[in-house]
Amino acid sequence: MSLDDPVLAVAPQTQPTAAGSGIPPRFNCFVTGTDTEIGKTLISSAMLHALVQSGVRACGMKPVAAGAELGDDGKWHNDDCDQLAAAGNVHLPQSITTPFLLKEPAAPHIAAALEGITISPVPILAAYVEINAASDAVVVEGVGGFIVPLNDEFDTADLAEQLELPVVLVVGLRLGCISHALLTVEAILSRGLKLVGWVANETQADMPFADENVAALAQRIPAPLLGRVPRLDEPTAEAAADHIDFTQLPNWPLENTI
Repeated sequence: MSLDDPVLAVAPQTQPTAAGSGIPPRFNCFVTGTDTEIGKTLISSAMLHALVQSGVRACGMKPVAAGAELGDDGKWHNDDCDQLAAAGNVHLPQSITTPFLLKEPAAPHIAAALEGITISPVPILAAYVEINAASDAVVVEGVGGFIVPLNDEFDTADLAEQLELPVVLVVGLRLGCISHALLTVEAILSRGLKLVGWVANETQADMPFADENVAALAQRIPAPLLGRVPRLDEPTAEAAADHIDFTQLPNWPLENTI
């Protein structure tokens, strides 16, 4: 048995607690997207912002991030990771919230190879357990689309499967998004994962037939449309959250809706 065997998968953290325990159920999820650069971080940050507003201890996790720059503080920074950290209210070392921070902005397995690193699920799962213990809610953001190689035998879909978290899909509204979204949904369900909601994110201004695209997806995706985020002049977590009803998600702690 190797350390990377799925037997090490973390037990689901979103199951309802026993009746009468007095402990509210946790909210944890895995955020994926139809492609890279389609707004996963914006939606994940909006989710964290809404969780913080509800009064829970919320932490974002991006297990693998590719593309980092050395900051004035002498530390390597990735924009996505920094946005997640800013949106949450549980602040842990970056080595925990992002076990694999890679410098080259390339596919993770390529960026890792350039640094002589092999991305393994073991540090990710261990870090997730630590984050889970320190928080009431954890939002895990994937990298790129749903199936992205992390090493020769392990990809982001495998990671989602091992974490066993409910999945929220971000669909970037642009030409081709219907096929991309439906193929991603098919891949998520084929892994035995539960798709609990999706968000339409307008990645470009004045997309032709955007309404028709959203309607076609809403008819075909077997999960609720949580919201449609317009092209924002200032794409902040707070601004995006105003367009999304997260209360449709299982175990969401907030009572009010948009």
